[in-house]
Amino acid sequence: MPQIPEKIHELTVGQLAARSGAAVSALHFYESKGLISSRRTSGNQRRYSRDALRRVAFVRAAQRVGIPLATIREALAELPEKRTPTREDWARLSENWRSELDERIKQLNRLRDHLTDCIGCGCLSLEGCVLSNPDDVFGETRAGSRLMVERGGAKSGARTPSSPRVSDPPD
Repeated sequence: MPQIPEKIHELTVGQLAARSGAAVSALHFYESKGLISSRRTSGNQRRYSRDALRRVAFVRAAQRVGIPLATIREALAELPEKRTPTREDWARLSENWRSELDERIKQLNRLRDHLTDCIGCGCLSLEGCVLSNPDDVFGETRAGSRLMVERGGAKSGARTPSSPRVSDPPD
């Protein structure tokens, strides 16, 4: 890994990529999402402060455990003066993310355990279909394999964020 002399306080995008292990395109993407920032030289080249290395490491570690970029951006924005995250910041933030990760792990374990119970039929209302219809959301209001249009054009049941999008059959 190339070493950057201490007297250099700014890094080119290539240097940041080489040191962080992130692709140049990923660094540009992180910058577009407000996760890192750069200044532009008179020749319009990006220059990153050395603390961008720690921010990129923070982002990549959070991504590895499944934290969405929007959540990471919010966490970084909460830091005083948008400073570089410290070990204490990581400990505090990771503790906050722990319950979200525990819930995801619980859901994945449940899906894995019931994978052989489902034949992928798209039933959407069978009580046992934890892959297509977790917790039988649609089965609480209607029976059958599809949501039907009620008289007057109203749909039976509302779509929840965790439920799949279903096309209604024609009238």
